Amino acid sequence: MSKQWIKVGQTNDIPSSGGACTLVDGKQIAIFTDSDRANWYATDNLCPHKQQMVLSRGLVGCENGEPKVACPLHKHTFSLKTGEHMGGDKTMNIQSFPIRIENEEIFIEI
Repeated sequence: MSKQWIKVGQTNDIPSSGGACTLVDGKQIAIFTDSDRANWYATDNLCPHKQQMVLSRGLVGCENGEPKVACPLHKHTFSLKTGEHMGGDKTMNIQSFPIRIENEEIFIEI
C-alpha cells in the first residue's frame, strides 16, 4: 500500500501548545503544535497504557530538548517526534506520522 498525504484540517483548528484529534480512515490521530506554532507533530491518539483515545488532550511540553506529550490520565510521556515512550518501555511506543503545513492547511502522510 502506498502512502499518501491527506488534508486533515486548518492550523487554527489546533490550540497553541496543545492538541486535537482527527479521524483518518477509521484511525484517530492526534495533532500537536508548540506555542509559537513553528513545529507540528502527529501521533496515535491511543495511549497504550490503558488503551484509551486520550493523547490529543495530553499535556504538551519538552524534556531535555525533546518535545513530548503526557497522557492526561496516567502521565506516561511520549516523544512527539518519534512516538517513543520516554520512560524507556519500548512496548509502549506509539506511532508518529509525517506532517506538513501548506497555506494554513494541515496534511498528514498515511
